[in-house]
Amino acid sequence: MNALWVIVSASFVLLLSVASIPLLNNNGNYLTYLLNWRSSSFLSEVADLLVTNGTIYTSDEALPFADSMAIRNGRILRVGNYSSIKELARTWTKELNLDGKIVVPGFIDSHVHFISGGLEMARVELRGVNTKDLFVDKIRKAVANVKQGSWLLGGGWNNDIWGGDLPMASWIDSITPHNPVWLTRMDGHMGLANTLALTLAGISHNNENPNGGAIVRNNDGEPTGLLIDSAMKLVLPHVPEASVDERREALLRASNHALKRGVTTVVDFGRYFPGASTEYSWEDFSDVYKWADLSGNMMTRVCLFFPMETWSRLVDLMSKSGRVLSQWIYLGGVKAFADGSLGSNSALFHEPYADDPNNYGLQVVDLDGLYNMTLSSDKFGLQVSIHAIGDRTNDLILDMYASLPSEKQIRDRRYRIEHAQHLAPGTVARFGEQSVIASVQPDHLLDDADSATKKLGSERAERGSYLFKSLLTNNAQLAFGSDWPVADINPLKSIRTSMKRIPPRWEKAWIPSECLCLEDALKAYTISAAHACFLDKYVGSLSPGKYADFVVLSTNSWEDFATEVNVDVEATYVGGSKAYSIKPEDKNE
Repeated sequence: MNALWVIVSASFVLLLSVASIPLLNNNGNYLTYLLNWRSSSFLSEVADLLVTNGTIYTSDEALPFADSMAIRNGRILRVGNYSSIKELARTWTKELNLDGKIVVPGFIDSHVHFISGGLEMARVELRGVNTKDLFVDKIRKAVANVKQGSWLLGGGWNNDIWGGDLPMASWIDSITPHNPVWLTRMDGHMGLANTLALTLAGISHNNENPNGGAIVRNNDGEPTGLLIDSAMKLVLPHVPEASVDERREALLRASNHALKRGVTTVVDFGRYFPGASTEYSWEDFSDVYKWADLSGNMMTRVCLFFPMETWSRLVDLMSKSGRVLSQWIYLGGVKAFADGSLGSNSALFHEPYADDPNNYGLQVVDLDGLYNMTLSSDKFGLQVSIHAIGDRTNDLILDMYASLPSEKQIRDRRYRIEHAQHLAPGTVARFGEQSVIASVQPDHLLDDADSATKKLGSERAERGSYLFKSLLTNNAQLAFGSDWPVADINPLKSIRTSMKRIPPRWEKAWIPSECLCLEDALKAYTISAAHACFLDKYVGSLSPGKYADFVVLSTNSWEDFATEVNVDVEATYVGGSKAYSIKPEDKNE
């Protein structure tokens, strides 16, 4: 038996040697191949960068904490303790000594209007304006720098913080006689036009309210200048479109702002608001995002959602290009609106508004049409996301999701509801039961705590508003975001909000039973957010194989972080490269 084995082995070696002769004679290519193979295998286990001596929170349940990690070619090679990482270093390997600082995965903002936010940064900023006089003064100063006849654009105002009175065209008509003005409310569901803008748009007492919108009128039936939801489309076509260069500059401005806040990935729902053109998202995709990708100007990763009315175009694009266009750009799915907002009294509720007893809110879409578009989108594998704020709207959308035909082979759909702000008794459990993702924005509760009490009544507001803890307890998945520019991009602030829930001028938490712990909040901004947009293979945790997107924080105390969250972003890394540093001299390292 042993002799037979020797003969077989020798024969195999002889055959292999003979077969190798042509390869060896071919300029030594075979040997070169072997050497290259060994070299590449060796180098694949060598790090470009070691991140050491810190507290690294990974968002990976397999290893929640580590003190070091190794990075190669923009991806994480290994995570663990220093003794297991140092063997991956060579003479050329760089080392980032954290000096005990905390590192977290790059934050994922699950809901932004990225280019809109970048554009607003260059317009009249009305966020935080807390008096009528200051509102008017801001417009007076801004119009002085605008050419006569040009539109004055801005936004971010919130009437609730100056007492609740809604602004009117008469506030600013005398100081803007030669400039049409359009100023959007912070939630994007209401805007103020001055009289000149109303005239250009042909809006008068003769206009009827469009479906899904309202023209606010005074006691004489004359428009006050305020337009709600789909009524905004009466003015928007007259507002000059931002140029391609302006939109490209807006992307760069938005990206730098996001990186400063530790955000490395955004889910962008585009310049798509009630009344806005569905073409804007597609124009920004072709004119801005594709340009930035090809020219090397992308700084943050983006997952793009498009208006649901255009679902077939997205199906066609995905069939040609796939879902992953590059390491920077991912095609997400489609979005629709089902109601308005609380601040504009257009979120749809089961019961009427306490301060407007004849108003239940607005259903801004035909449900049969929404069902058919959702059915078609889902049939072709698109992720579906629907805006729902009022309790009745959330129930309607959950009912619709439940009614969609199921397939014999279960598919991972990850339906989303954007905002899920106000929920009726019993609705919370349905998110977990139906595996519907609640894409929520913690900082909205800072603005809504007072107005929800006023508009819904204290008991009703506290029973069903911003039920983050209840959703998690009922096995729902939370994805945190900002809705920028409705609220600022600031994950650390949002995390603190979700943990403390203390609105401005309040001394105690609003609905304290809904406060989250730090780890739940971090997951909602990292791995859960990645799962919510099908990017969990690439980002969301500091795990081997994923992109090395991480944030260095200004503290070395996890206990302080977990109790007070009074920390800042010190540096942001994307793909293992420093993209932002609080220290100017470090930015180009």
